[in-house]
Amino acid sequence: MSTSSDTARPTATPDTGAHTPEAAGVIQDARRRIDDLDGRIIGLVQERMAVSAVIQRERIASGGRRVNLSREMEVLAHYRDQLGRPGTALAMTLLELCRGRV
Repeated sequence: MSTSSDTARPTATPDTGAHTPEAAGVIQDARRRIDDLDGRIIGLVQERMAVSAVIQRERIASGGRRVNLSREMEVLAHYRDQLGRPGTALAMTLLELCRGRV
């Protein structure tokens, strides 16, 4: 049996935390979009890793070092300039993923 206080008070939607069906729908749609974006980002990171492996192979084959620190500094600065301090951490993670795959 439902009381008037039960129907007057919105309840949270467990999977979204929303208090209305409309908000839950917006959140679910946005989450689907984020999931799609995450998939695309992961694909781009994997592509970056493959391109980096080509560069490293060629650099090593020509007698160079596996890592070019001045280039890495450029990448770090670019991410920091575009995304602020967290961009530096993101760039460090990308660089780490892309090192030593040869």
